[in-house]
Amino acid sequence: MRIAVIGSGGREHAICHTLSISPRVEQLYALPGNAGIAQVAECVNIGVMDFDSIISFAKEKRLDLVFVAPDDPLAAGLVDRLTAEGIKSFGPCAAAAIVEGSKAFSKDFMKRHHIPTANYQIFEDCVLAKEYLARIEYPAVVKASGLALGKGVIICQNRKEAEKAVDDIMMVGKFGDAGNSVVIEEFMTGMEVSLLVFTDGTHFSCMPAAQDHKKVFDGDKGLNTGGMGAFCRSRAFTAEMLKETIENIIKPTINGLREENRIFKGVLYFGLMLTSDGVKVVEYNARFGDPETQALLPLLKTDLVDIIEAVIDEKLDKIEVKWSADDCVCVILASGGYPESYKKGHVIEIGDLDDNVILYHAGTAIRDGKLVTNGGRVLGVTACGNSIDEARALVYKIIERIKFEGMHFRKDIGVKL
Repeated sequence: MRIAVIGSGGREHAICHTLSISPRVEQLYALPGNAGIAQVAECVNIGVMDFDSIISFAKEKRLDLVFVAPDDPLAAGLVDRLTAEGIKSFGPCAAAAIVEGSKAFSKDFMKRHHIPTANYQIFEDCVLAKEYLARIEYPAVVKASGLALGKGVIICQNRKEAEKAVDDIMMVGKFGDAGNSVVIEEFMTGMEVSLLVFTDGTHFSCMPAAQDHKKVFDGDKGLNTGGMGAFCRSRAFTAEMLKETIENIIKPTINGLREENRIFKGVLYFGLMLTSDGVKVVEYNARFGDPETQALLPLLKTDLVDIIEAVIDEKLDKIEVKWSADDCVCVILASGGYPESYKKGHVIEIGDLDDNVILYHAGTAIRDGKLVTNGGRVLGVTACGNSIDEARALVYKIIERIKFEGMHFRKDIGVKL
């Protein structure tokens, strides 16, 4: 098969790496890709939102499949455009991807279908939002409704912080059009877990539960990021919790979307909070998470191409998706200043890597023949082992062999089990 993966981050490197080892893949492209992806796929300088060029490229190369990985092109309807042109693609249509594209929609959807989540209110008017903030208990959560690269969620300890968050989102425009409306939620207490499923719109197959680390510093301190690391499997997520989640959250979500003519075919991500009142939904994503993907795909034993075809053909119930019994840890190496302003172009020095370590590139490029930083999250160091402790020990040993100016990373990924 001739396949193109849309995207350029660590998640896309993990997807490309997994596809590259499939005996069914004859030619692999990445649009636009990065320096690491270039080791396993041919990178083509076409942006993820350049739909016309993507379609032209797919026709020119007679692609058998286009894998749309990032959130923006999914929400904007790239899969719809490809499908209309007769090009087979993996990912949800825009009508289904709205579960991530609009937090306001997703919260109202959960309410309609009795899916457990935090109490909330939605506002398109800054003044009304601030009036509401005077009446609620704290801490509280203020969210930009639209897509904000995983950074549009602000936990506020008091009214003053919440009002600033509303101003930053709605008045200052910190997250652009994503902040045209805000969702104000009650703060849920508990362990946060990521549960991803393959779904063909009717059937689904759960991946192992993972845990992400959003805060930039050790001990969950500092600003929210796109993710500083992840591990799989989650020890906090029990078999009983999985059963509860399937019945109360996964089935009602997939069935509800189908009932509303928003058939979801692809990877559906459930951000879950394990509260004292049961498992509740924090958020949906309409695609593989980043960096959870980097800790999940190394454990996949079934050919990803087979899964993709089963999803597209609505035959997911006809195959068995198998996973390794190992655990996996991914630690993100970030640029100095991330998640705020940072400089690009620093030379990356990489020593010898062990055979069972994968180095996923997120923000890298080749300049003057040298590997340099080209983003906030630069590399994802990933390893598997018989336990979380074994995997993380290997990851942190390898990190000592990697250097670039301003490099920082969390030292506690995988500790919070």
